[in-house]
Amino acid sequence: MQLIYFALFLFFLLSLSSTAFFCLYLSFFKFYCFSKNLFYSPPSYPFIGCLISFYKNRRRLLSWYTHLLSHSPTQTIVVNRLGSRRTVVTANPANVEHMLKTNFVNYPKGKPFTDILGDLLGCGIFNVDGDLWSTQRKLASHEFSAKSVREFVVKTLEDEVHLRLIPLLQNAARTNAVLDLQDVLGRLAFDTVCKVTVGTDEQCLDMSRPLPAIVNSLDTATGISAGRAVAPLFLTWKAKRMLNVGSEKKLKEAVEMVHEWVSNIIRNRNLNNSNTLDHNHTHGDLLSRLLSAGHSQEVVRDMVVSFIMAGRDTTSAAMTWLFWLLTKHPKVEQVIVDEAIKLSGDSETASLGYGYEELKDMKYLKACLCESMRLYPPVAWDSKHAAAPDILPDGTPVRKGDRVTYFPYGMGRMEELWGKDRLEFKPDRWFQNGELKPVSPFKFPVFQAGPRMCLGKEMAFIQMKYVMATVLKRFEFRPANENAPVFVPLLTAHMAGGLKVYVGERKEQKSTI
Repeated sequence: MQLIYFALFLFFLLSLSSTAFFCLYLSFFKFYCFSKNLFYSPPSYPFIGCLISFYKNRRRLLSWYTHLLSHSPTQTIVVNRLGSRRTVVTANPANVEHMLKTNFVNYPKGKPFTDILGDLLGCGIFNVDGDLWSTQRKLASHEFSAKSVREFVVKTLEDEVHLRLIPLLQNAARTNAVLDLQDVLGRLAFDTVCKVTVGTDEQCLDMSRPLPAIVNSLDTATGISAGRAVAPLFLTWKAKRMLNVGSEKKLKEAVEMVHEWVSNIIRNRNLNNSNTLDHNHTHGDLLSRLLSAGHSQEVVRDMVVSFIMAGRDTTSAAMTWLFWLLTKHPKVEQVIVDEAIKLSGDSETASLGYGYEELKDMKYLKACLCESMRLYPPVAWDSKHAAAPDILPDGTPVRKGDRVTYFPYGMGRMEELWGKDRLEFKPDRWFQNGELKPVSPFKFPVFQAGPRMCLGKEMAFIQMKYVMATVLKRFEFRPANENAPVFVPLLTAHMAGGLKVYVGERKEQKSTI
């Protein structure tokens, strides 16, 4: 009789549609997890879900999510609240690999993501899926891998650092002025990315000039766009956008200025160059190369905006946090200085910048940058949206339309991934037998991973190494106050209030390595 019942039950399961079967699995999974205390999620209530606890913790989401994930047996939680779609947040590398690589096609950016950033990024590479993303990816991959672009980046850095940044730091050292290093690095990054991307010189490091209006517009646009993503009720910002009031009105005005600024540069480039293709090989910037590929002006504009945002904010954020960490770890700083001196060559060339090969050899500096980004990733979290129902490797069910978020900030603080000393700044953890050891990008996804792996990863390390090595070889910094800085996660994370420091010129010394 039991065999007959089992056969009938099996027939019933097979007769169900895939969606119904998935719902049945979900109900069983939730019952099993609750019974075994495996299902870890914020305190929830009927209808409103975890809206109350989310609202209470809305200003400390990073630490709240990290706490929840560290207590979850699978390093995954489910956040379900009224006014927002169901969200799976994970710090599990197997889940990250599944969504970013193994089942990549099922986890596009998705319409909810493009709704949040669509006004600013349009159809740029960071905000699209499918054929449009694939086309832009292939084009950008070709350009970023070009030797001429790499050489252009290094030459641009040499000019910006030696002609503008170093004199600025020398003046601060002479006058004993308090300098906001985060602001200075942001200005440097913006000048550099504008030269590399669109060929303009914004002169942001000239402190006698007001900041270009485009900088303030970008800050406004990114800040408000980031606020959309963490709004307790997404209908709030959509209603304000429809009515064109409040923050959404400010966003619209800022985006219009950003788009017009880039469009003017594109129009002027087209007008001033009768033969764009020939010009590409002499001008060097990415805009010339993108125009020669035959894309529409709108697509080129959106790609340029994406590149400027990525190149401006991520590297300056990473360097800011490393500079602060080094003020707390002078022995680590000294090893970086020794490495920089050793690779700068003899005394006749020591004052010059570094070439690409010397930058590649700065292994300890790279380890320090990775360790800093592990603790303070420039992008604290990133989300995809499930195109179809799925089950993550740790057993967590995903419904169609769910937001699935991987969480680099929390991953850098998981004992299961980094050990009991996970909260300590220890660059040596990146070495094995004296060499940099390979670390899975799914365990350390600060540059994403899989098909969407950041194309500018190598360029970012070139820029950060060049600036850090050149500056630390000549200057040392002392925080103007001893308060622990606050990590603020917008589209790109930054240090609340900046990094205020006193600058001192480093005494001439020889390498000890």
